[in-house]
Amino acid sequence: MVARRSNNGWLVWLTFILAMLLSVAPMPAFMEIGRPLWPALVLTYWTLALPQKVGMTTAWVIGIAQDVLNGTLLGQNALVLTLIVFLVLALHQRLRMFPMWQQSLVLLVVFGLAQLVQLWLNALTGNRPPTLAFVLPALVSALLWPWVCAALRGLHLRLNVN
Repeated sequence: MVARRSNNGWLVWLTFILAMLLSVAPMPAFMEIGRPLWPALVLTYWTLALPQKVGMTTAWVIGIAQDVLNGTLLGQNALVLTLIVFLVLALHQRLRMFPMWQQSLVLLVVFGLAQLVQLWLNALTGNRPPTLAFVLPALVSALLWPWVCAALRGLHLRLNVN
């Protein structure tokens, strides 16, 4: 008898929707500058966990949806998320081997580069923020990585997503 494996691919898309909702959820004004990069965190986890299913095309689609949701220049978030997934895929084997604190440091650099690209794109469109505090979300996201990874890994293993 052939054993059937559970697919549960809907969970991946549900986590993307939740991440996009968290990216626009209201926050106190003093915390707004350090808002975590929720779609980038979720994309990073699923890219590491399921590189054969979640990749640059998924990042582009999520980025376009985020552009529409935020009302930003169409393709801006798509470019940044695709860059993040490209770097994660390039470092895929190393990242999976690293302990969690080293993964957080590598992701701090990856998210920091993505935020600098975002800053550059904002400067080109005339929406440049006045300080380099624009890189603060990369730091907050890198600090949240162990918890996001543990939560998504628990869902991944419990529901047998493949």
